[in-house]
Amino acid sequence: MIKLITLDIDGTLDNDERTISPRTQAALRAVEEKGVRLMLCSGRQAPGLRHEAELLKLASYHGLLASYNGGRIQEATTGEILFDSSIENGLARRFLRHLEQWPELSPIVDDGESIYTTDENRHKVHDESRNNNLKIKIVPDIAAAVTWRPVKILTAAPEGILVPHLADIREGFEDELSFVQSAPWFYEATVKGVAKESAIRQVMEKFDIKAEEIMAFGDAQNDMGMLELAGYAVAMGNAIPELKQMADEVTLSHNSDGIAATLERYFQLDEKQLKS
Repeated sequence: MIKLITLDIDGTLDNDERTISPRTQAALRAVEEKGVRLMLCSGRQAPGLRHEAELLKLASYHGLLASYNGGRIQEATTGEILFDSSIENGLARRFLRHLEQWPELSPIVDDGESIYTTDENRHKVHDESRNNNLKIKIVPDIAAAVTWRPVKILTAAPEGILVPHLADIREGFEDELSFVQSAPWFYEATVKGVAKESAIRQVMEKFDIKAEEIMAFGDAQNDMGMLELAGYAVAMGNAIPELKQMADEVTLSHNSDGIAATLERYFQLDEKQLKS
């Protein structure tokens, strides 16, 4: 019996209109009514999960929010932070200084309220601000401005610029930080060992959930560990080839209600359940 459904957001739960379709909302609410807990698992910053959490009424069903690629887990009903793993300040500053060697790369760091950047027109800054409900704060020196412990440091650049620099970005820091490419234009750094699957393991232990009781949906490289852990792994139709190869099922794309198609069949949801 499935007790937990873990859901990536961008390219999985959300369609290209940046929202959850009515059909997918209905299917997910129907399984919530059956007692299945939903867990959003995203590379997004914590404020960026609010819209989806509200659409799915996670606060009414004790849903879970795993943000920063697993760096923070929050209980939607109480707001309690169940797990938080932030980068030590000195390490964060050293890494940001390291990135200064490549001016074509755009480091993105947030404090939960604002994105810090030297230029608001740098790659993906406005997208991250809009998608994550974060303000933009312009500073002359990002490394000097970071006085807190960030949960994640994001490096952004067009794919053709970012990918050739992946080895450069992590050089000298692989023993201290975990790195994952969450999109062709994003490379994420978190505390060593932090990932979506590590967040799910925390939840499994706290709520006594077994791997075979988990269904997972994803589309990108940073979803691979999550799908490998889950008892039933579902790759979206738009997923990367590696994810499709390891999945138990390849469903329709995020623009074609792939999540709903799987849930309606797997849980045998009828029209009455989908309208309730």
